[in-house]
Order: sequence, then structure tokens, then C-alpha cells
Amino acid sequence: MTESMPGFAPEPTPDEAGTDLVVVTGVSGGGRSTVARALENVGFYVVDNLPQALMLDMAQLAFEAGGAARRTAMVLDVRSRAFSTDLAGAVRALKDRGFSPRVVFVDADDEVLIRRFESVRRSHPMQGDGRLADGIAAERKLLEEAREHSDVIIDTSHLNVNQLRRRVEELFGGEDARRLRITVLSFGFKYGLPPDADYVLDARFLPNPFWVPELREHTGLEEGVSGYVLGQEGAHDFVATYAGLIATTAPGFEREGKRYLTVAIGCTGGKHRSVAIAEELTAQLRDIRLSAHSSHRDLGRE
Repeated sequence: MTESMPGFAPEPTPDEAGTDLVVVTGVSGGGRSTVARALENVGFYVVDNLPQALMLDMAQLAFEAGGAARRTAMVLDVRSRAFSTDLAGAVRALKDRGFSPRVVFVDADDEVLIRRFESVRRSHPMQGDGRLADGIAAERKLLEEAREHSDVIIDTSHLNVNQLRRRVEELFGGEDARRLRITVLSFGFKYGLPPDADYVLDARFLPNPFWVPELREHTGLEEGVSGYVLGQEGAHDFVATYAGLIATTAPGFEREGKRYLTVAIGCTGGKHRSVAIAEELTAQLRDIRLSAHSSHRDLGRE
């Protein structure tokens, strides 16, 4: 251990100095540009299309510049000739220098990506002489390891621009960036499982308000539906059990460096039961001072 000279304080590491680094990558058409603009809105200095080989240099410049530059987001584009598949190695190099980067991967379903490219009449940057689907598949292969090692995956398949912006602001806004942030996500099983879920809970054991005529057209955000769902036998025990589980595991996740946790709660259509349970679970997590917010993927789809 190196001792500091009398009268001289050791220089803080980038992490100790409050340097906040976010690395954004993901599939073409997934919404990287929207994520970048949202990060600017919450105070990040955003460097777009940065060659991966310059990540460490950029991080060091941000640290040395201080001030606002210490909140820096680096957006990596697979179309860059300098892009490397070894994003995990680049992130390790940052950590070895005292940084704690957060890696965000922006994704979307293939069918959604195809519709987005067709709507703007653009070809995929990697399709060459092939089809759009070929370019998407080639890019997914190239980004496979980056997705696997990301801290948070944002699936934009069912998000509009404003919803994506709010999601980014919730994740990277003013709270302590080092705390575990929990997203409680309601969804409908008939629309598929959320690909970014860490826990998946099933609320279909509760009676469905859809079959109650006066509740059918309302949602779990409304008091009538919420009261009906939470008033069913087992509902409060269900929420309390999972709130306790999350409270027990949260400190361990934080010690292991995990910063984002997605708890997905499903019912048939994502309108009644899952929404009401997600809101109640979020409230209970906040009551025990965990950083939690709710999101409703499929609300309004029916």
C-alpha cells in the first residue's frame, strides 16, 4: 500500500471524484439517438459515434476537465469502422483505471425494426445486397456480447419517443447513480415476455376484472380496479412477499455492482391486475426507501 506524503492528500479516483460515465450502444433503429438526447436533457455531455478505441481517452478527458464534463455519455455505433466486438474488454479497461461505467443496450424486436426502416425508406447499414432481415441478423451477431454484458437493456419495441425519453430520465436523473434502481414493469402475457426482466411474476391467479362489466373498460391505475384487485384473497400477501424478497436481495445486488433491476408482473392483457399490482409493489418498495418506479408496457394496446 502506497502511503501519501505528509501534508498531501491522495488524488481521488475518477469514481471518488464523481465521474459518471454511461456507454450507449445497441441495434440500428433501436433508438440510440433518442437515448442520447434524453441523456443531454438530464445533464450529460454526450459524445456520439465515438470510436471504441477512444473510450478510455474520452473518459480520462472528462475526469480531468471536471465540472459538467464529469457526466459523460459515449454513444457507440456499429457502423463505425472502429467498432470492436470486445466492448467487455473496453469496459474492463475503464474499470481498471478507476471508472464505473454503466452500459446501456438499446434493443427492439426484428419486426419493429423492419417497420421502422421501411417507414423512413432506409436500408439497414449492414444489409449490403441482402434483405433488411439479413442486415438485422448480422448486426445482432456482432452485438451479441455487448448485449450480454450490458447493465441495462432498454427494449423500445412498444415505446414511443416520449416514453423512451421518460424511461431514460427515470434511470439517469437526479438520484444517486450508484443506487440500485428498480423498474416494476406490468405487461400482458398475450403480448410476450419482456426480454429485459430479471424477475417475472404472474398475477393471473387473481380474478380478472375484465369479467366485471363495470370494471372492464377501466385500468389498474384507477381506484375501482385497484381496489378490486388488491381486495382479492392473497393479493396483499403476494405483493408483500415479493417486496420482502426484493428488499432482501437489493443490498447484495448493489454489492455485486448491479445498478438496474426489472421486476415484470404479468396478467393476460396487461391492463388490470398486473398494473394494479405493479403500482402497489412500487409504493411498498418506496416505503422501505428503495429507488423504484413503475412502467406499464402494454397499457392501452387492447
